Amino acid sequence: MVYFVGAGPGAEDLITVRGARLLKKADMVIYAGSLVNPELLKETREDCEIYNSAGMTLEEVIQVMVRGETEGKIIVRLHTGDPCVYGAIREQMDSLEQKGIAWEICPGVSSFCGAAAALNMEYTLPGVSQSVVLTRMAGRTPVPDRESIASFAAHKAAMVIFLSAGMMEELSHELMRGGYDPDTPAAIVYKATWPDEKRILCTVGTLAGKAREQGIAKTALVIVGDSVRQADYDRSNLYDPGFTTEYRRGRE
Repeated sequence: MVYFVGAGPGAEDLITVRGARLLKKADMVIYAGSLVNPELLKETREDCEIYNSAGMTLEEVIQVMVRGETEGKIIVRLHTGDPCVYGAIREQMDSLEQKGIAWEICPGVSSFCGAAAALNMEYTLPGVSQSVVLTRMAGRTPVPDRESIASFAAHKAAMVIFLSAGMMEELSHELMRGGYDPDTPAAIVYKATWPDEKRILCTVGTLAGKAREQGIAKTALVIVGDSVRQADYDRSNLYDPGFTTEYRRGRE
């Protein structure tokens, strides 16, 4: 069995209980060495085979998995954050399925959740935004035209932009082209939940300058929208005394 396990955003104690249990019983671990906190490998047994996928191709990763399956081993493929977000797991799962190898996903805490915690913010403030857009700038991996930064910016929802820290000038331009004012609140969170985490509050218009000042060009998320700051928001109906729910009758 191959388990795709979300390692969480960085801090070693933010892996799920299930993920930690799988690491402890794994015979073989293939981890994304450029992103996953290596401290998590302390959870593995001394005789566990460890592979760093940072220097491996998809074919080499699958080859290791096939060998482990042939030898009857429990295999953990350890991805950063939650593997369903920019984890490139579909191509791995399809390859395993073609070879008749069983697999299962163990979800993890995504870095966009870790970034919100670092900023002490809520993405979905009533009266401000009820949607969160997770996206990225086009780079070596293309982005469909219908999913461009500018097209999403037109909705003015909360936005979390992955894998774009090295393109801040272009990102700022695209956000403003889509309709955001230059003074729209924004934030840069570098290595959310890691010991060397950085949190920079800025605006859409000052993204590039703030990133240069802090020397940030990778491993950072950009968060955009009024919910980044303490905007005026509506009280939630869920806990309003006058709101009736399945569990509580509202009071006049």
